This record gives sequence, structure tokens and C-alpha cells, in this order.
Amino acid sequence: MTLTAEELYRRGRAQLNAGRNAAARQALLRARTRTEDPNLRARIAGSLAAITIRQGDRASAEAICLEALALTGLSPATTAMLCGQLGLVALERGDLGKAMSLLDRGIAGIGDEVEHRAPMLLNRSVVHMQAGRLAAAIADLDRAVPDYAATGDEVSRAMAVHNRGYAALLAGDLVPALESMGEARAVLSTASAVNAAICDRDRAEVLRDAGLTRDAEHALERAIRVFGAHRMRQARAEAEFQLARSLLSHDPERAAPIAAAAARRFRAVGSESWSVRAEAVRLRALLTVEADGRATSVTPPPDGAVDRVETQLRAHRLRAEAASLRLTWQRRRAQTGPAEPERESRIRVPPDAPLPVRLLAQEVRAARAAASGDDARARRIAAAGLDELAGWQASFGSLDLATALVMHGAGLLYAGLGAAVRSGRPEVVFDWSERARHLSQQTVPLRPPPDPALAADLTELRMLRAEAVSGDWLAEPRAAALSEQVREREWSSIGRAGGRRRLTLAELQADLDGDTAFVAYAFQRDGLVAVAVTADDARIVDIPRWPVARRALAGLRADLDVAATVRSGPMGDVVRRSLDERLDALSEALLGPVLPIVGDRRLALAAAAILNGVPWAMLPAMRGRVFTVTDSATQWRESREPTPFRGVGFAVGPRVPRGPEEAARGASAWPGAGILEGDEATVGAVTELTARVSVLHLAAHGRHADGNPMFSGLELADGALFGYDVDRVTPVPDTVVLSACEVGRSSVRWGWEAIGMTRVWLHAGTGSVIATPVVVADDDACELLGTVHTGLAAGLPPALALARAAERTGLRSSFQVHGRGF
Repeated sequence: MTLTAEELYRRGRAQLNAGRNAAARQALLRARTRTEDPNLRARIAGSLAAITIRQGDRASAEAICLEALALTGLSPATTAMLCGQLGLVALERGDLGKAMSLLDRGIAGIGDEVEHRAPMLLNRSVVHMQAGRLAAAIADLDRAVPDYAATGDEVSRAMAVHNRGYAALLAGDLVPALESMGEARAVLSTASAVNAAICDRDRAEVLRDAGLTRDAEHALERAIRVFGAHRMRQARAEAEFQLARSLLSHDPERAAPIAAAAARRFRAVGSESWSVRAEAVRLRALLTVEADGRATSVTPPPDGAVDRVETQLRAHRLRAEAASLRLTWQRRRAQTGPAEPERESRIRVPPDAPLPVRLLAQEVRAARAAASGDDARARRIAAAGLDELAGWQASFGSLDLATALVMHGAGLLYAGLGAAVRSGRPEVVFDWSERARHLSQQTVPLRPPPDPALAADLTELRMLRAEAVSGDWLAEPRAAALSEQVREREWSSIGRAGGRRRLTLAELQADLDGDTAFVAYAFQRDGLVAVAVTADDARIVDIPRWPVARRALAGLRADLDVAATVRSGPMGDVVRRSLDERLDALSEALLGPVLPIVGDRRLALAAAAILNGVPWAMLPAMRGRVFTVTDSATQWRESREPTPFRGVGFAVGPRVPRGPEEAARGASAWPGAGILEGDEATVGAVTELTARVSVLHLAAHGRHADGNPMFSGLELADGALFGYDVDRVTPVPDTVVLSACEVGRSSVRWGWEAIGMTRVWLHAGTGSVIATPVVVADDDACELLGTVHTGLAAGLPPALALARAAERTGLRSSFQVHGRGF
């Protein structure tokens, strides 16, 4: 059956809306050969122009529309539709004024043709967003969504919902942004690879702003490949631009050439404003590399380049991006050059600038104050910026999100801590050490009610992990999609129940007795310091042998892993000697300078994130010492309402040879202790047990997930107990014993924050967690942790119970207490 021109036109429109450009073009070209009607030919031309725009050929798209407008006999609605397409051409070129004028004309003249009014509203919303008029953008999108629904075009309606999420992103509302984009992606990703790539590109901006740059960059790399395969040069360049922006925060040396490539691609398709934006990111990357003093082959920007590009950005009304470029240049001047009075280079920030731009301005002010020798002012400025970040961050209850958002404050934290160390005042350094640690601990989470959909997603992920052949199981497409869905549910469902106030040095000292000391390590870009605190003394302690410690840390984990499995013979002797040398070096470097102050007191350690993975219990200077590792002094001294003792529970996962014996040993110290093992030790049963005991002991194989630490887990009978599972249990035990390798590890984010299984338990409300950051032999775990319960049952605090168990068994192990400990 031969299709009419109108039918072919409708088919081509449907393919166009679904992102299938080649099929759409074929149908539209066939339609054009079967009609002489000027209105239908003009509308066919408008759709062909849309395909041409997608492929980056704006000049040809404009010519197609202008040629169609020259046809005689066009209706006002057809003319309006072509104005809308020309408005899209102008938008793609970055000419926002012309785009707005043409789209206004098109929307006014199209009448009630919702099929064409909806895309014009969608495109005009983009103009509003790029101009910073978010309320107007949202109003257009709220009109576009029902228009698309009326046409039955679910793909385009989903695109409008997606853009509604993008508007929320620009407003700083990350959770609503992800919710809208997730709803839209469920439709768009099944329509075509192109639509899925568009979703990935925009969603990556949310992830980047949330501090999850690794996830953002993986999504952008996927999108770049898809756009390249479909010859969508503009879309590919936009994805490259966003990739460079993400890399700017942590790998500016790589960001520079990617931004340069995007700028070249934009120029090739005539996108002047986009090319200027990409050039600005390239210059910011070069300035950042230069300020960091890295040994690099990257050439600094030439004189005048910043002025030229800033002027171009302002000409395109990109005020926030112009401000970011100027501020980056000013920061580099403050950090590398002579002191520069503010009156000679005024800091200008648009009143509606996004939070990252405002924080960058505070970095510049703090750097200038420090360069002029006014460290007190530098600290006040940095603190004001961090307080603004904390105000935004405090609206989220999610541990995953709270730790990632620290990215935005990293520069201010380094500036404040550096100024604090230069003050030589222990109370000031302690305050900044706590401030850095507290940034992701300030919120008390509000636990949501049970979520069956989340439970189903986690169950499927358990199956996928069990079936995975490679260690990188989250990279598999289905697992990646589900893990993203779980993360977004957790972000949106965990609210804020309250906040925590930071502890001061005076308050800590008033709370210390004569037998207890506190040591806080703080990492700066140029080294490590500590604040050693007792009830009657507090001192800043330099760690001069930090380079030695850093070298010892580099191969420590490998030596520990081998030592746990090779325990005898000539190779065992070699491994032990190598391990002992590393541990001796770490002990001398990290503890040697503080021991004269703390003496033989029991010790609470707040270790900097860069010290993540140090087995403190194995360091020679810690032998026989009662100690606990804590995230901060605030967390360690946080008061808790006493709760009635609820009993003790044990669970044993599969393939732990001495697990049943370990559980039986521990349970023998407690009357009425319950044990789950074999097929009974399921995730559901262990979760239920967790919520009704005061002491929980889990003997299972553990695995840490660096890419998404909330998917670190313990292997049970029916799959892994994830961090996400733990984060939703209420109430949680007061004490948790994790007899599992690796789950005591954490992934470091932004040099300040770490997240892992122990941190998840503490965030959920557990007081103390006994865990190891490295592999431990099953025999050692069985002997040591089975004995720990003798002390716990006698009422000893966990840190003292662990020290007594080590003394009784004679075992030198990496198990240590995290949290309050004593």
C-alpha cells in the first residue's frame, strides 16, 4: 500500500521525535516527492531542518527554513512553525536574543497546534535557562508537558520532564533534578541510543555538582561515543565540554586538551558562544595547573587571553562563567604572585551566581588575605564560605551525598587549615580540623519507612553481584542502571532529623580525664600536622617524616594481604620483614612526635582521610594501648541516651571455615545469644536480627567497593548485605563486630572525607564498630574476636575489650575499634 505524503510526514515526525534521524530523513524525503501543497512542503522542510540542526549543520538548516518561508500561500501557523525552527537554529548558535524573538513569534502564531507549540515551548525554556531565567523556563516546561501528553508523544513529554529536572539542577535542587531526569530516562532510554545519551549528558551535570565526578565522567564518555557514532557534532562537543568541566575539579591537566577539542568542534559547526565557553574552561584548567605548581608540559595561557575570553563571555551574557574565569585568574595571582590589594582587581560575582562561583570568590578573598599576611581574615572568609556550603548540604540526609558534596569546599578547607597552622594556636588548628571532618557529619539522618521498590532493586543487585565473573560487577549495564536507581532513591528518601554542633577544644579538654588523650591529624597540601590534646595540655605537632610515611603507605596493603596468606617458609619470612619495616616506619613517623605528649594514656585518634587504611593496632607504638579510631572529636564525645540492653546476636556467612566456631566462642560469653548460620543467615534475617540486639557480630567474607562504597558488603546466604541495607535499619546495635576483611576500609573523597562500611554503621547510629581495613587470617579472627566477647559481656568498653583480647591471645592483628570505643 502506497502511503500518502501526509502519512509519510507523520511517520517521519514520529521517527524524529524518537531520535532516529536516518529513518526520519528517509520518510520525510519520500513525503516531499509526493506533494505540491506549500504548507505541507514547508512543514516537511521544517522537520528536515530539525534533523540537520542535530547533525550540527546550522547554515544548511537555516537555508532550508528560509527557502520554505519564501513559498507562497503559507498559513500563519506554518509560518510560525518555521519561525520556531529558525529560533532553534539561533539557540544552537548561542544567539539568545534572536532565538527568543523567533520563538516568541512562533508560539504566538501557532495557535492550538500543540504538536508544534510544545517543542517551541521546550526550546524557549532552554533559552530562559541559559539566560538564568529559571522561573520563566519552568513555566514554559509546565505548559509543554501537557501539550506533549495531548499528542500522545511520550518520548517528547519525557524530554520536557527531563528539562524540568535540568532547571532544578540549575537552581541547586539536586534531588528533584535526579528524580525528574530518572523518570524521563525510563522512557527516553528505550526510544533510541541518542535520547539515552542526551539523558546521560545532562544527568552527568547533576552527578558532577553532587561531587560524584567519577560517575559523571563515565556517563559523559558513553554519551560522547554515541554522539560521535551518529555524527552529532554539536551534541558531542557539548558532552566534551561537560567532561572538561568535571575534570577541572580534580584533573585540570587532562581537562585542558578536552576543552580545547570541544572548542574546535564548536567553531567547526558555527557555535560561537559554546566555543567561548569551552575556551574559558581550557583557560581555567591551565590557570589551575599553574597555581598548583605541578610539573607539567601544559603551557600557561598567554597574556591577555583571560581578558579577551572574559569579554566574549560577557558579550554572550554568560556572566557566571565570565566570573568563574576571572576568579580563577585572581586565585592564581593570589597564590603565586605578590599580594594584590582588592581595590586593584575587584572581585565581581553576579547576584544570582551559582554556589560554586560564590565559593570560588571566597577562595580568592581568602588567598589574598593570606598573601597579605592576614591569616585571621583568611580563616574568617573561608569559614563564611563553608558555612554557606553547610547550609545547602544540611538539607540532605544521605551519607553518600553528604560526603560527595565536600568537593565544593575543598579549596576553602585547605585555605582555612593552612591559615590555622600558621597561627601556631592549638585551639585554632583543632577547630579547623573539626570543621573539615564535621562537614559531612553535621546532619542527623531521618530514616524513611520501608520501601518495597528499593528492597526489590537491592535483591536483584545481590543476584547480579553473586553471578558476576569480574570484580567490577557494578560496571555491567544492568547493575549500573540499578545502582544508579538505588542511589537516587536513597538521596531522595533519607531526610534530615536534626544537626550536630561542633565540639570546641575547651569542651573536649573539659571532658577528658587524666587517663585519656585525643590526637587529631590534619592534612595540608604541603604536609601533615597533628593536634595532641590531654586534659591539661594541647599542642600542634608537626609530622616531619610524613614523606617517609607516605612511601611506607604505598605498598602497605599489598604486604598485609600477602602476610595474611603466606604465614610460613622462606617467603613468609621475607614478607614479614618487609611488613615490619613498613609498620616501624609508619609508627615512628605518625606516632613518634605525639607520644611525648600523650604518654601511656588511652587514645582517641581522628585520622586524616589520607591515612585511611592504616592498621593502627599493628604499629609498634600502639602495642598494649587502648585506643579507638574516630571520625571526629564531635562524634566521639556525642552524648547518647542510654538504651536498655536488647541482647546479642551472631551471624555467619558462607565459606568462612572457622566462622561457626568463632560465633560459638563469642556466644558462650552471653546468656541467650542467638546465632544465624547456614541457610538461615539471609539478608532479611540478619537485618531483622540487627534491629533487635545491642551487640551484633557478623562473620562473613567482605568486599569493599571503591567506585560506590555504599555497595561494600558482607556475603550472606542469599547475597550481600550492602551499606544501603545498613543505612535503613532502625534501631541499630550499640556495638557491631565485623569479622570480615576489607569492610573496615573506606574510599577517600576530595582529601577530606571517607566512606565505607564502618562509616555506614556509625552514620546509622552505632556507637562502636570493630573492624579491619585489610585481609586477616581466619584463624586470627576466630581466636581474637571470639575472645573479645568475654570483655564485652563483663561490661568493658569495646576498645578495652579488644586490647584485653589481644593481650590474652598474643595476636598482633589489624582489628581496631571505630567510633566511641570507650
